[in-house]
Amino acid sequence: MRRRRQPSFMQRWSRYLIGGIATTGAALTGYLTYVKLSNGDAACPIKGCSQVLSSDYATIFGQPLALFGCLAYLSMVAFALVPLFIAEETQAELRQKLDDWTWTLLFWGGAAMTVFSGYLMYLLTTEFKSFCIYCVGSALMSTSLLVLAVLGRHWEDVGKLIFQGIIVAMVTLVGTLGVYASVNGNGPVVIERWEAQPTNNPSFEATTESGPAEIALAQHLQEIGATKYSAWWCPHCYAQRQLFGRQAFKSIEAVECDATGTDPDPQACQAAGVRSYPTWVINGTTYPGVMELSELAEVSGYDGPTDFQHSAQTIPQDMPIIQQ
Repeated sequence: MRRRRQPSFMQRWSRYLIGGIATTGAALTGYLTYVKLSNGDAACPIKGCSQVLSSDYATIFGQPLALFGCLAYLSMVAFALVPLFIAEETQAELRQKLDDWTWTLLFWGGAAMTVFSGYLMYLLTTEFKSFCIYCVGSALMSTSLLVLAVLGRHWEDVGKLIFQGIIVAMVTLVGTLGVYASVNGNGPVVIERWEAQPTNNPSFEATTESGPAEIALAQHLQEIGATKYSAWWCPHCYAQRQLFGRQAFKSIEAVECDATGTDPDPQACQAAGVRSYPTWVINGTTYPGVMELSELAEVSGYDGPTDFQHSAQTIPQDMPIIQQ
């Protein structure tokens, strides 16, 4: 008599592993969704995270990309764990059907998430040229889900599995390119709003006071032709103004990228290749994201006083409430 084939360690525990990884991914993307909707800054030891999360690529159909990622991870949690709650002794047939269907869905979901994450990694290296621990972490988790879905069960028809994987990958890639077509073709788009668009667009002035060092740096940036590209509604742009203070920021050459703002020049922003706000162009080099004044001093060749009064950790960043 043939001995019944015993499942491997991976096959016994893969659903639990998938559930655990997907739960971690849901928690991570849920946190990023909250940060995006609240116009906050994600906790990150490096600057690349803020640059990526504040870019136009971080929004799909007017909603945070992280929200769709959270829903995808929650779906993988459900596919992995729901069959485990069906008693095999009393509902064996239902358990077997759910097991078969959910393994297929786990494979499809893992393949789609891996392809999409791969495209985001491509953007990270080509568009942003920076490192984002949240993006890389999510990509690793997506790939792990796909690997566990493949190794977690005995697939009788490997050729069919490969064919399905190719179809899912092609559909995902085409859909991804379609979603981001406007981003790639038309320059910067609206990436976030602090409040509903008002009738008269205000210019949010800094509330901090400038010291001699801030004023000297601002004048130096003006002399060398440094330009800051921003949008009136952008909280990160407001934080940059707060770093300089009211008096110093008046010397900064600032270009308004939103057509609804005051004296806008969206064509100049598009020509400069602006992808996120704020973006600095200093001596021909582009620097996306909020920059500490010490960083601006270093990259611009400033040699004046550097006893700056403000930093990103000490400035008040809450923008005024827009009155409708």
